[in-house]
Amino acid sequence: MKPKRLPPEVNRALYVRNLPFNISAEEMYEIFGKYGAIRQIRVGSTKETRGTAYVVYEDIYDAKNAADHLSGFNVQNRYLIVLYYNPAKMKAKANLKEQEEALRKLQERHGVDGEQHPTSKAR
Repeated sequence: MKPKRLPPEVNRALYVRNLPFNISAEEMYEIFGKYGAIRQIRVGSTKETRGTAYVVYEDIYDAKNAADHLSGFNVQNRYLIVLYYNPAKMKAKANLKEQEEALRKLQERHGVDGEQHPTSKAR
C-alpha cells in the first residue's frame, strides 16, 4: 500500500506551545513517545522560551500522527498547541524582534516614546 501524500507543511519537527512551565523532558517523552520514535526533544528553558518545546520524530508520519492527536491535548490543565516547525516563520519572528529593538534604541536616542499625542491646532 502506497502512503498517501502529505500536505507541504508537514515535517518531522513539531513546535509545541502552551506547555506547563514545570514539565520535564521525561514527561515530554512519555506524552510524545506514544506516537513513534523520537530523535530529539528540546524544552524551552529561558524566560522567552518557557512553555515551548521542539519535538523531532524519526518518521514524518509519526510526527503527523502526534500533531493530529496532541493538538488540544490537556496537560496539567493546559491545552497543547502543536504546530509543524516552520523555519521561515521562526526566522521572521526573530527578525521582527531585532527590528523592534532597533526602533526602541532609535526612540531612546531621539527622546520620543512612539506614542501618538494630540497636537495643538494651528491658527
